[in-house]
Amino acid sequence: MLFSCSQDKTVDLEELTAYYNPADFAPDSFRPDSTALIMENIAGPDVVPSPACLAVLPTGEVFVGVDMMGSLGKEPGKGSIVKLIDANNDGVYEQHTTFTKVDNPRGIMAVGNQVFVLHTVFSERTGEAEGMDLVVFEDNNQDGMADGSSKPIIKNISSPASLRSRGTDHSTNGIRMGIDGWIYIAVGDFGFHNAEDASVKKMTMLGGGIVRVRPDGTEMEVYAHGTRNIYDVAIDPFMNVFTRGNTNDGGGWNIRFIHYQQSGEFGYPTLFKNFTDEIIPALKDLGGGSGTGSYFMDDDRWPVAYNHVPMMADWGKSQLYIHRVSMDGPTFTQRDEEFIKLPQISDVDVDASGRMFLAAWDGAGYKGSPDKGYVVKVVPKDWTYEAFPDLKKASVEELGELLKAGNSVSRFHAQQEMLKRPARDAAPVALKIASDQTLPLQNRVAGIYTFAQATCGDGVSELLNLSLEDNMREFALKALADRKTCMDDVPVKPFIDALQDANPRVQAAAVIALGRLGKSEASEALLTIQAPASAKIPETGTEGPHATPNSDIILPHLAVRSLVSLNAVDETLEALKTNPKLALWTLRYIHDTKAVDGLISAYKDSEDKEEVLSTLARLYHKEAPYDGSWWWSTRPDTHGPYYKAVEWEGSDAIKTFLLQEMTAGGADKKAFFAWLNERNRLGIEELGSTISKEFEEKENVVDFEAIKNKKGQVGEASIEDVILAMGEIKGDASKGKILFASQGCVACHSIEKEPVMKGPFMGQIGSIMNRDQITESILKPNASISQGFASFLIETKDDKSYMGFITSESASELTIRDIAGNATKIAKSNIKNREEMENSMMPAGLANSLSYEELASLVTFLQNQK
Repeated sequence: MLFSCSQDKTVDLEELTAYYNPADFAPDSFRPDSTALIMENIAGPDVVPSPACLAVLPTGEVFVGVDMMGSLGKEPGKGSIVKLIDANNDGVYEQHTTFTKVDNPRGIMAVGNQVFVLHTVFSERTGEAEGMDLVVFEDNNQDGMADGSSKPIIKNISSPASLRSRGTDHSTNGIRMGIDGWIYIAVGDFGFHNAEDASVKKMTMLGGGIVRVRPDGTEMEVYAHGTRNIYDVAIDPFMNVFTRGNTNDGGGWNIRFIHYQQSGEFGYPTLFKNFTDEIIPALKDLGGGSGTGSYFMDDDRWPVAYNHVPMMADWGKSQLYIHRVSMDGPTFTQRDEEFIKLPQISDVDVDASGRMFLAAWDGAGYKGSPDKGYVVKVVPKDWTYEAFPDLKKASVEELGELLKAGNSVSRFHAQQEMLKRPARDAAPVALKIASDQTLPLQNRVAGIYTFAQATCGDGVSELLNLSLEDNMREFALKALADRKTCMDDVPVKPFIDALQDANPRVQAAAVIALGRLGKSEASEALLTIQAPASAKIPETGTEGPHATPNSDIILPHLAVRSLVSLNAVDETLEALKTNPKLALWTLRYIHDTKAVDGLISAYKDSEDKEEVLSTLARLYHKEAPYDGSWWWSTRPDTHGPYYKAVEWEGSDAIKTFLLQEMTAGGADKKAFFAWLNERNRLGIEELGSTISKEFEEKENVVDFEAIKNKKGQVGEASIEDVILAMGEIKGDASKGKILFASQGCVACHSIEKEPVMKGPFMGQIGSIMNRDQITESILKPNASISQGFASFLIETKDDKSYMGFITSESASELTIRDIAGNATKIAKSNIKNREEMENSMMPAGLANSLSYEELASLVTFLQNQK
């Protein structure tokens, strides 16, 4: 009877809106102040070489994932977790320990005496990768070293075949726990086969996305799917999840900034170009880059300009970015801006005192280096250290006070300690905080999720009561449906009622929850949601809007996902009469002969027969079961709608019906059926074709013998693929010497010491750089600019400008040499402005026309220069 009076006609989003867009800050007029932050190096490559990831305890101890195998290396025994300690908090990290030895650490999270680590596992017998595991180590005696072997949380959460053949660059990566108590895992597009959690539950996922699991290793589930190569997740206090992930590096290496909806499909690689009417789009395509560590800053000791924002590291751009998000219905819009520059930044985390820690890969290459990498600490200029209490000694009431803190780190760690206390003690304290309308919203939400975890299914009535409050309804409903093991007594009616809520965020929470509750009575309500006009198929030959915010698509998209989860075949077929667009959208994913028969039966009376035929054509194939033995490479087929399509028991009936209707339609319908055939790649010859076949599935194993003489292969491939190829192809140094001249290298480089230096000297490059680093420097000139050979722009008082290397300089004049090798002497008295350029003067793409064999020859020639 609690919901006999509906509360769905009012909405209160004022506080939540102000959280992301405070009234006292104007982004348009904000100008960054270089003195606002203080950055200090706390550990160099002698302690933390090749830092791939890091995590920090609330008290400031930093755990750094050392990975001298890198993303493409395959030799085990080069990884560890190093713990950095500043015992007296004077800013000097005077102690460090090797916490444990692990290979390829890709994610770390420290909670109390536990350190969760995601890493590659190698066979002791063969020395080859067996998969990736999420494990937990404990240090109960606080000696800075793990007490013993790890305990598994999830086994095999990355496909071993891809790890063995390529390395970890598209594997499973960062981990972070939200205030809801779940560990969120960034899964790269290697995907995984038969991952197993601690309850022996098994799960397979083709491609990338986000998986989550409880910290005890149970309840593993897919949170969202259809991303490429995400490295980490940022989670705000309201359980909004953000990532900065690559899309298709064979098509631009672009980055997409994404806000996630639970159960959402983001479409990579099969839907995000030609089937964008079916996906949730990213918030923005950010151009080239390489997203790595992520963090959501929530700390009131930081300047307002840098608070309440997702922060995203980009390894490729050597930059930590801020994304200023603004609410847009159930999702957001964003504006991105540069924040902190750091060479090949790999990760970011913050402690309870407000100290930020950043890891710099700093040119350690694709296979790691013992001589590169470091960790820095960043604080606001007026920051002062605040001691964090010993949580184990704190009372439940004292822990409750920490839930009221003005930073998310204190709240989270206080919550985790509270959950170790008896529920009869912790739950009332958490509920009081959740109910206190004088507290900021983020503190109340922390109270809700603490209460929900402490009580599980015993707190349903209290959460329902909290959901009556407008600005708490979203979070109370989310908490009620958050864990399937705690939902036995959760009623379905409040969620059905919430579909009519005035707050679109509440509606989204309700739609997701109805799919999780598994109650068939939810189907009819979900099928009243209307698909927007923006849910339309892109025109043939065009790429759909996969990175344009579209808040209108969220609710119907989530409704479809929930209906599929409920396997609502009968209800969806019935809805063909009342809401055909959403019903047909749903039926595209239900490979059930009952669905096929129902569509064929409904065709005669349908008002939009072409849409029914399109749905049947889509159902003709389904995705082949994934066994983990293959990966779609860095340049996958993006045509869609399936990557490896197979027929199933409903295919024959669909083919027969399509051919029947094509015959009945005559010449007028010929082009339509040919379009269906091509769009869905049915391969039914009788349906015809109007264009040549453009896409062919490629074997994922690279045949170097077949491609090494193909001209232009370098320009067509991703940099990772090229580096792997250079490891396989030796090349001919004599041919490389010829190419050194013909590719224009001699204009700025010399291999012999001359009276006048042209540019970076190549005569001893082989003793300075390894093969991978030489290759990277050719393909990405900006990745590593040789010391002493930065480019300069010089403007003179007589209104001339020069760009190039400064090859000599005295007190009165300097000589600058341009890209063509032309030298100019300039009197210093005539210089008006002298500016060091961030980018190399060497143009990118000089090697694009080469075959793999030619590039290997050039690299071998340079490697021999010692």
